[in-house]
Amino acid sequence: MEYSTAYRLADEIKQSEEYRTYHGLKKEVMGDETLAALIREYRKMQVTLQMNVMAGQQNDPEEMQRFTALSGLLFAKPEVSQFLLAEMRLQQTMADILKIVTEATGLDIQLPG
Repeated sequence: MEYSTAYRLADEIKQSEEYRTYHGLKKEVMGDETLAALIREYRKMQVTLQMNVMAGQQNDPEEMQRFTALSGLLFAKPEVSQFLLAEMRLQQTMADILKIVTEATGLDIQLPG
């Protein structure tokens, strides 16, 4: 199999508005050590809470309250809000691409979400 098409796709992704916006905002936001630490904590908590739901476990109300407070703090900062929304848009684009490629192969890959 020739991989040149995959490399061209990777280059096109890097030229996309979603990619450029995300990486521009990432450089800005993650350059601030305090914000970077808060975002890492936010992501860690988000994954933990989502894993609990997927496992059928009840989330601790105290943890939910901490996550809500941290979310509010982060999304109150316009640059962080823009960054996290840009990240979600890029993730959605990548999920769409993966779905297209997966469907083309006929593989039955079950993705969450």
